[in-house]
Amino acid sequence: MPPRILSSAVWLLLAGALALPNASSLRADPEAAAFSPAVHQPNRLSHERSAYLRQHADNPVDWYPWGDEAFARAKKENKPIFLSIGYSTCHWCHVMARESFSDPAIARQLNENFICIKVDREERPDIDRVYLAFVQASTGSGGWPMSVWLTPDLKPFFGGTYFAPEDHDGRPGFKTMLTRLTDLWTKQHEQVLQRSEQMLTALAENPQATAPAGELPLAALRKTAFDQLKSASDSAHGGFDAAPKFPMPVNLEFLFDVAATSTHAEQRQDALRMALATLRAMAAGGIHDQLGGGFHRYSVDAAWRVPHFEKTLYDQAQLANVYLTAWQLSTEPAMREAATDTLGYLHRQMTDPDGGFYTAEDADSSFAANPSTHGEGAFYVWTAAEIEKILGADEAPLFAYAYGVKAEGNVTGESATELAHQNVLYRAHTDTETATHFKLEEPVVHTRLASAARALTVAREQRPHPMRDEKIVTAWNGLAVSAFARAAQVLGDPAMAESATRAASFVQAKLFDAATGRLAHSYRAGVRDERGFAEDYAYLIQGLLDLYETTFEVRWLEWAVQLQEKQNQLFNDTAAGGYFANAAGDPSVLLRLKAENDGAEPSANSIAVRNLARLGALLHSEEFLALARRTARAFGPQLERAPLSMPQMLVSAAWLDGSPKQILIQGERTSPATQRLLAEVWPRYLPRRALALIDGASRPFYNARVPLVADFPEQDLTSATAYVCENFVCQMPTSDPAALVKLLTPTKPVK
Repeated sequence: MPPRILSSAVWLLLAGALALPNASSLRADPEAAAFSPAVHQPNRLSHERSAYLRQHADNPVDWYPWGDEAFARAKKENKPIFLSIGYSTCHWCHVMARESFSDPAIARQLNENFICIKVDREERPDIDRVYLAFVQASTGSGGWPMSVWLTPDLKPFFGGTYFAPEDHDGRPGFKTMLTRLTDLWTKQHEQVLQRSEQMLTALAENPQATAPAGELPLAALRKTAFDQLKSASDSAHGGFDAAPKFPMPVNLEFLFDVAATSTHAEQRQDALRMALATLRAMAAGGIHDQLGGGFHRYSVDAAWRVPHFEKTLYDQAQLANVYLTAWQLSTEPAMREAATDTLGYLHRQMTDPDGGFYTAEDADSSFAANPSTHGEGAFYVWTAAEIEKILGADEAPLFAYAYGVKAEGNVTGESATELAHQNVLYRAHTDTETATHFKLEEPVVHTRLASAARALTVAREQRPHPMRDEKIVTAWNGLAVSAFARAAQVLGDPAMAESATRAASFVQAKLFDAATGRLAHSYRAGVRDERGFAEDYAYLIQGLLDLYETTFEVRWLEWAVQLQEKQNQLFNDTAAGGYFANAAGDPSVLLRLKAENDGAEPSANSIAVRNLARLGALLHSEEFLALARRTARAFGPQLERAPLSMPQMLVSAAWLDGSPKQILIQGERTSPATQRLLAEVWPRYLPRRALALIDGASRPFYNARVPLVADFPEQDLTSATAYVCENFVCQMPTSDPAALVKLLTPTKPVK
């Protein structure tokens, strides 16, 4: 969420007391030694489930997990808390662990003067959200590792992100920070307590006591957001703004929605052009794993060539979905290939034997030549000599030309020191360009490059793999269910539907309490964390609706309805509208905040609006539609200030601006007649459609909820009929696929 900025007076008071510059933007020394901690007696973190916490179990720091034991000691000894928040596949978290938390001298400073707590942000997003809001508000930026100093009653008084161990370029290092903060706590104790109270009050301020009235000026907000994206568009390399570049699927989803629905032809064309140019550049770039499939976290350069090598489930799931939409709108083979290789990567590398999807793979790994040393990208990069040794002198030049391999290495800029003489594979030249350069037929080039890629993949598999975090997070599995379900629809691949079904079944079996109706957030090694958050409900409900519209097993729709009702009960702000991120009841979480930003992941509120609109359209539920409208209106002030901060909300709210298209097909799932009708619906990009199948299994469910369906005439088992409706007012039914296509093709774009 974009935090409300703390008053400058409050922050200047604290900054003046410390006499410190903002340290949030410090970078690690790229020549720092590889992580090789001294052996110490394992600390308390050795018993934790979190892979991130266990990574710090051998630190000489006297770490505590978040909990009453640490809080009680801080109060008893009247010591400030040093809170370190990160996650297991975070490169800069590893750097700070290696440089500072493994240093006995720094550990001594920490242990003597602070109570030290480690938090895995992926397991406790509720804690992370509070302190990230503070760090962003007080420094103007945020990220991980996040370093925050708290009073014993958990109120923050200073924070930043990565700190180098020593002073550098006039900026204080971690040792200096610890000395000055210890001195501040000792000599200006009452002022620190007073300022921490002021800061927490500022963060907690809610200018919105009641739900806003009136409708959102949606058309104007969407135009402003579109114009801002167009202004930031990089016409040379795709994407938006300068380096570093993040994929930002929410922006691409918004552009595709504009491309399909805008009433202005030029805007439709520009939106499609920007989105496809970005996706083409990403697919060809080093951010895309050219051998193993899937996408890295972000690119450090403007041309998408040199990535930060971490791979996350939430990126793969969202990008696969975006590439599927790109394929629907463009039919470019590269879009389909990017979607399928990303889902293939998840299937091969990130799937639990029981069907759930793991969280992430690390950016760092051991070097094959010296497994005791680690480095970012070690698994992925190549020297030209390695490639020639594997492919041979005849094949290596062809591959090098196509994939940008250079004898001296192809990494430039800030990463050139760390990756000296290394090559990140990217498509420097297309098959056509490569064929022309080598005077070969294009099919020959394609075959030879594919063979070379297979040989290099086999060789790469012999290297030490990056660490894989095998916790399973409900929210991100919901995103993956959506991606696989949509792939089954768009590509006509039943295996994709099976993957989606297995993941949904895993979550239902392992992360859902049928007795209470509540979701857990994460699961690892047979144990689940019972705290479910708003994003767990919102993302999973979205996945279940996509899965229902793929398999038409009514159990998924029934569960989606049940979870939506539970989400409303646990998280809905009945006074001001919208959903809090966490449920009430945990006194150690100082604030209940709402996710107000569509960033690397969409806001739970943005997804909830679309979920409610879809459920309202499927079930003819005015209650769900009214709640969707109220939730969207709650973010009106945020959208007025910064419409591009919530592009997914602009997409979701458009479901409420007019009527979504309801497509009701009556017929048995396995009937050829039914499949012929579905084959005309599934491949089309219809951004505001709800699809239902009325068969013998689901008829009782719909009869009890939707009067229109109860009035449908009985039908024999071999025929099928399609009804295309808006607000359950239907056009003439048809059993003819060609007639259905005409009903699905708008005479003019919707708003």
